[in-house]
Amino acid sequence: MATKPKTLELTVLSAEGLHVRGKPTPNIKVFAVVRAESITSHTTAMVTTTTTNGSDNGFQYLWNDKFWVELGPRARCVTIEVKCRTETGVVRDVGVARIAVSDFLGGSSVPDHCLQSLCYRLRDWDGRENGVVNFSVRVAVPPAAAENDCSSSSGGVVTAIPVYLNNSIDN
Repeated sequence: MATKPKTLELTVLSAEGLHVRGKPTPNIKVFAVVRAESITSHTTAMVTTTTTNGSDNGFQYLWNDKFWVELGPRARCVTIEVKCRTETGVVRDVGVARIAVSDFLGGSSVPDHCLQSLCYRLRDWDGRENGVVNFSVRVAVPPAAAENDCSSSSGGVVTAIPVYLNNSIDN
């Protein structure tokens, strides 16, 4: 059964605990690519390490980049790929997270329009764990629904309850 296409408001927040070829990634440039089972993709800005807590997993990359992702009627997953650019300019895959659409739409107890913050384990192409990506997602409110808000004066039908100034109905 096909459903209507939806637009997701997806914000890629951060990634942490990344490794390239089994080594921590303290001084490389990292970016993320977001797709929803289509050829259209969204790419974050390239960032370097922002914090460290002294351990080899302490490197964190912050983006806070927001995208509006078109989710087709038959889409089953959203993919977030984290990639890096080495000192020599080579782009390498760091890890990928495939997020089932059912994890944040429909089946949960949270309404679709509410913001959900999620963390997913990244895996490299060999299936090994390789860090975590943090993001938030919700269904974007369509412009037509925003126009039908009570604050708009679109000339539609208004239902009102009369208010008596003297609070006396007996007169």
